[in-house]
Amino acid sequence: MNTIDHEDFEAVIGLEVHAQLLTQSKAFAPVAAQYGQAPNTQISPLCLGYPGTLPLVNENLIRYIIKMGLATNCSIAPKSIFARKNYFYPDLPKGYQISQFETPICEGGHIDIEVEGYSKCIGITRIHMEEDAGKSIHDQDPYNTLVDLNRAGTPLIEIVSEPDLRTPQEAYAYLSKIKQIVQYLEVCDGNMEEGSLRCDANVSVRLRGSEKFGTRTELKNMNSFRNVEKAIDFEIYRQIELIEAGGEVVQQTRLWDTSKMETRIMRSKEEAHDYRYFPEPDLPPIIVTNDLLDEIKEELPELAHIRQQRFIEQYQLSLVDAITLTENRYLADFFEELVLKSDQVKASVNLVLSDVLRVLNEQSIAIHNFPLSVTRLAELLNLRASDKVSSTAQQTIFNAMLEQDSSAQELAETLNLLQVSDSNYMDGLVKQVIDANPDEAARYKEGKKQLMGFFVGQVMKASKGKANPKMANELVRKYLD
Repeated sequence: MNTIDHEDFEAVIGLEVHAQLLTQSKAFAPVAAQYGQAPNTQISPLCLGYPGTLPLVNENLIRYIIKMGLATNCSIAPKSIFARKNYFYPDLPKGYQISQFETPICEGGHIDIEVEGYSKCIGITRIHMEEDAGKSIHDQDPYNTLVDLNRAGTPLIEIVSEPDLRTPQEAYAYLSKIKQIVQYLEVCDGNMEEGSLRCDANVSVRLRGSEKFGTRTELKNMNSFRNVEKAIDFEIYRQIELIEAGGEVVQQTRLWDTSKMETRIMRSKEEAHDYRYFPEPDLPPIIVTNDLLDEIKEELPELAHIRQQRFIEQYQLSLVDAITLTENRYLADFFEELVLKSDQVKASVNLVLSDVLRVLNEQSIAIHNFPLSVTRLAELLNLRASDKVSSTAQQTIFNAMLEQDSSAQELAETLNLLQVSDSNYMDGLVKQVIDANPDEAARYKEGKKQLMGFFVGQVMKASKGKANPKMANELVRKYLD
């Protein structure tokens, strides 16, 4: 069933996205917050909630969330407070999380998404800051659940969308846009597989034309963008089938089972009152002054949608090429540095969109780890721009550069790929080819201009591919026209 085109029902989807911030230390404790360390090595009495410990706000937590709020068109509250979110779980030794409830620091924003040929504005209800819980591990011991508290206290921001999404594809596009923004801001690496970007989805269905929301379920355990899309699609289908069969949707939290490709019940859904929120007594209110706000605005980078438009205007790129190049901030940086060093816009576009992206995909690496420096690539482009090598030779040299730490010039010489542009040599070679093909020369002069390709081909053959084809073309015209 196509959830977009269902005749009777439409879905209502809201996403809650948690982004783990790239701070050096935890949200409220001077403890390292690095991913992948040995279990329970990045903890302190404060993380464990020992009596007598007092939290202290990480300044970067405040700065990063304000950046995110500004980048998503939110209003920044001049005063906000922290709250305790109380619940029991084995990986939450304090028995509560420090979060925000009634006074989030960012509210009322929006972002624009593009899906299958149309654009849509998605509202953002709020963005608030909180600390993470630890991690329960269920698959390493057949009899016990293990607990790793390294993540406890790691700084998070939670981005809560309005229920403006209607399809799994819109949810995918929204999540992709959030990932792009946090990466451009350099506040989160956006890695869902490592848990630094996590998404819960609230899904309900209603009759088309109805303004009343249906009963929603919350989906968890979705560790990739595609799993978010698949889980939402399944849940929409499940709810519609249930209603059409005469049943009722029950508010609950459901897990996405990747092995069975279906959702299954986890627990009945908690409400806000179940957490017994109350103001955090050990932390003062967060005051955002105009001076701080202006300072952070100055630190904001050029975001993707602005950069796309600049690329179109400055470099005369197509919309598709501009979107591809700016999808990742560091790929866009790489491209602009290549243009700056080579002074070759079109050639830089072609090289990045073809060869560079091909290598990134084949080796499953990020642009940070690309094996060739911009300086080496610029030298290659300049060889081609000066007609010292052909386009075919450029490709050969590029592939050789991936294997050898030699310059483009050295490889062109070693592989015997330098084009011959000596005027005396080329002049004699063209005359020789014309003299050897008098019939074709006569037909060309009679109007068979398509024979130009024949003569240039013969010149290239006679030179064993070393002749400059552009010069060969010009000299053939000179002698035959």
